[in-house]
Amino acid sequence: MVRTGAAARPTLAVIAREARVSVPTASKVVNGREDVAPETRRRVAEVLDRLGYVRRPRSGTAAEPSLVDVVVHSLSSSCTAAVLHGIEEAADEAGLDVVVSAGLARSRGCGPDRGRLQRLAARGTAGLIFHLAELTPSQYGWLEQHRIPFVMIDPAVKPPPWVVSVGADNVGGGASATGHLLALGHRRIAFIGGHRHALCGRDRLEGHRSALAAAGVTSRQAYEKYGRFTTAEARDRALELLDLPEPPTAVFVCSDAMALGVYEAAAARGVRIPDDLSVVGFDDLPEARWATPALTTVRQPLSDMSATGLRLLVRLMEGDWPDAPLTELPTRLTVRASTAPPRP
Repeated sequence: MVRTGAAARPTLAVIAREARVSVPTASKVVNGREDVAPETRRRVAEVLDRLGYVRRPRSGTAAEPSLVDVVVHSLSSSCTAAVLHGIEEAADEAGLDVVVSAGLARSRGCGPDRGRLQRLAARGTAGLIFHLAELTPSQYGWLEQHRIPFVMIDPAVKPPPWVVSVGADNVGGGASATGHLLALGHRRIAFIGGHRHALCGRDRLEGHRSALAAAGVTSRQAYEKYGRFTTAEARDRALELLDLPEPPTAVFVCSDAMALGVYEAAAARGVRIPDDLSVVGFDDLPEARWATPALTTVRQPLSDMSATGLRLLVRLMEGDWPDAPLTELPTRLTVRASTAPPRP
């Protein structure tokens, strides 16, 4: 059962909608911030009184549970390990306990498994962090209806504008990857992405194309390939690239796991990395250092992203809405042995 005390408390989204202001502005009024115009403050205060809004007690008090739940897409990936590392450190600083589970099951074509969310609420979770590609509209609606604070970490599908999320500068990361290859002298640079509609993949492609355009290099449609974010899919796409009449001399791949698929394709065709083909990945997971040759890649700060997400969740639990729903952290290129100037 969802706690009845919370059920009578309208959400900040409802307050903002009734007062015709943004959610961050409503949050500022609720938390006594001064940077709100007097007329706006009066309008929000009237709505708060009319709807009987009572601010949630600060986390760590006797009235507030200290348990948060983290739902990840998988418990076996290096990516998840990095995410959990950041959450663990930030939760320890905040004095919170963390329960981790994998995935949110869906019934066949009938929306989300509501029972799973209901069990989390019944257990008294103070908030949720999701490291999943996406939630369904029904799941978003359920969370808002039951006033459970939550944060999305690196969603693959853009969430609704009122959802708080943390991501990385994927556009900048894509530009730095391709810019590095251009600086080495490459002009035939391919791109291998994951799902065409994945938010991170689209942003990395945008950065790739912008770097090419800035260097006066025309983007070739034949050099852009897509598949799922898997080693096997990337291997198949790389084989297609290597079999072109004019194959690329370099390739930017949207994840480290996919870059390993390019390594497999190169070996199958007798192509040497980086002598014949330079490869840049994205993520900077441990696999990037273990590869032979070690993989040049764009570091996505997954631990910092998840730690930031936990701190934002604490703010939401205290009724304090961030000024912007999306927090974006910078990426950084890490150069190793998989890139070199093209052969004459």
